[in-house]
Parts: sequence; C-alpha cells; structure tokens
Amino acid sequence: MAAEAIDRDAPVYVAGDSGMVGGALVRRLRAAGHRQIVTCSHAALELRDPAAVQAFMLAQRPAAVFVAAARVGGILANQRYPADFIHDNLMIAANLIHAAHLAGVQWLMMLGSSCIYPRDAPQPIREEQLLAGPLEPSNAAYAVAKIAALELCASYTRQHGRQYLGVLPCNLYGPGDNYDLERGHVLPALLRKAHLAKQDGAEALVVWGSGRPRREFLYVDDLADACVHLMGSGYAGPHLNIGSGQDLSIGELAETVMRVVGFDGRIAFDTSKPDGTPRKLLDVSRLTALGWRATTPLAQGIALAYQDMRSRMA
Repeated sequence: MAAEAIDRDAPVYVAGDSGMVGGALVRRLRAAGHRQIVTCSHAALELRDPAAVQAFMLAQRPAAVFVAAARVGGILANQRYPADFIHDNLMIAANLIHAAHLAGVQWLMMLGSSCIYPRDAPQPIREEQLLAGPLEPSNAAYAVAKIAALELCASYTRQHGRQYLGVLPCNLYGPGDNYDLERGHVLPALLRKAHLAKQDGAEALVVWGSGRPRREFLYVDDLADACVHLMGSGYAGPHLNIGSGQDLSIGELAETVMRVVGFDGRIAFDTSKPDGTPRKLLDVSRLTALGWRATTPLAQGIALAYQDMRSRMA
C-alpha cells in the first residue's frame, strides 16, 4: 500500500504520544480526519521489550506507524547518561521497526534528530552530509542510536520493499516540552529560567555557554504538519531534513525569550558550560520541493510554549 493510499479510516499508530512530538502528531492526524489513531502508554507497553512490542503490533496491525518515542535531553543529560541514551534509543527503534515489519506495516516514519550530522558539517547541512565527519562528542551516544535507526529504515526498505522513512528535524519546541532546567533542551530551559528570573526579581538571566552558537528552531505543530504532509505525498526516498530554514544565535534566542516573558534584566553568559556544535542549520530544499514550509514565526511559537509552560506549572 503506497503512502498516499493510507485511508483516514485505517489505524495509524503513534509511538510516544505522551511526548511533545507524539502529542503534536496526534493533534495533526485528528485535524486531518484520521479516525483510528492508536496510542499506548509507557505503563501499558514497554518499548524496550521486543516480545511486548511484537505482540502489540501484531494485535493492532496499523496501516502506518510514526516512531516518536525516544529518550531525549539537553547537553547536560546527554553527558551524564550516555549509556541510557544509546541503549534505550537503540532498543526502541529496533523493536518498533522490526515489529512493524512482522505485522505487515508498509509505511513507517522514524523521527530522528539533526544532531546526528557531523559537528563541523558545512552549513546549511544537506542530507548527504550524514557520516561525513566526526560527531559532536557531547551527544554522540544519542546520535549513534539515531543513525542506526535511519539505517534500519533504509535496510527494511531495500530488503523487504517497505516504505520506512527517517526524518531529521532541527531543534523543536512547543506544547508538551520538557522545561526541566537540567534535562530540558535550550529553548524550554531558557523559558523556565527567564520566568523564574522575572518572578525572583533577578538582575540577570544566566545562559549556558558563550551565546555565539547558532541554532534553528521549529514549532512542534509545524513538524507534525510536515510529517503528515509526507505521509500523504507518497514520498518514499531517503532520509529528509525538516526545519524552518532560519537560524539565530543562542544570545539572540535568549533576548527573544526575555521579550516574550517580560523579563527586562541583562544576560549573563556562563562560559564554564559547553557550547556544543558551533552551528546547526538544515538545508530544507528537498522538503520545500515537496510543497511544505514552516508557518509559525519564532516569537509566536515561543509565546505559545510559554503559555503551555505556565499552565503546566500552575
């Protein structure tokens, strides 16, 4: 069954629906009129257990699968728990992809990450740059697991004629994000820091690193829209970048966050913390050629994320 033939009445399984990306996919699929969206909580299904995953997939037999389940975190979490990051992500990807094949699932999308590209890849990063140089050491374990997942998709496609596709989003943010100061990514962590600084009447917002690295950000509902667009487009090619096509420095990001939050202090850069990769901007020309562009401006998306954070804190 080709991707474009997936019927709105056919079951679509979203693995990781309780997370930020999975939740956005469920919202977008519902908006697109899909009536059978299959989800399962972590408590009910341990994705690191191959027998449990196979039994679940054989019982459900979805027409399509989105793999949005993963162990994720910022620089500090990746540095502290590399074994957890590589083990859990390898197991989740291998179990879900193999179980989908056994259940006869023809179409699957694996959500990867732009951090799998070489640390010093030419900018903007084209899909062909994968494995063209050394990885960023601070998240190498996570990156290797995601690279293996991409190769799994490509291998099941070559050997078994499946349409298993990997997509590589840039930095994501939005409703359902992790705003933990240690485990969260840079944007949600900055939102939390700015909010607390405003509450406490602090003089400065402390930003990790020099503020010079440049990053690209994409609102998570835009990502979900791109994924569902690809499901309906019939695209069955190699892995694909998904991004906004624009980047900014971490210092500029902090200034934008401060404006949204309403914190009028100064920025204090903590240069004892690592910067990570100097720049990450994706070449999204392949995706643009398929008829999709991001639509949510950064300041608007940050305001929506801040509203989400405040409601969850309350």
